[in-house]
Amino acid sequence: MAKPIKSTTTEWRDVVLVCRKCSKKLDGGFGPDGDLTLKKALRKYLHLKKGKKGRKGALTVAGTDCFDICPKGGVVAVNAAHPKKLLIIPAGADLFEVKTRLGLDDGRRLKVVTPD
Repeated sequence: MAKPIKSTTTEWRDVVLVCRKCSKKLDGGFGPDGDLTLKKALRKYLHLKKGKKGRKGALTVAGTDCFDICPKGGVVAVNAAHPKKLLIIPAGADLFEVKTRLGLDDGRRLKVVTPD
């Protein structure tokens, strides 16, 4: 008898997929010292948690199998909410720009102050 299919919940609004093969070929290249993979650098930059606590956040960054693009000196990443837009991110790219190009919103809204 087959086991039943189970499900669990998350609070994710966005899921960023980063190619593991590109990351391994590049061997780092991101972060302040250039020694982190894109996945680790994004997680650190966005203050994301790992494990079960990571399911309670609004965003996750996960490694995935090859996208079959294999750029030289870069890593392929995609926001699963926008699958038609694969990004080729060169080593050393600014993480703020990466966040913006992936369409990630950190959930913070600016308070608009109106003069009286």
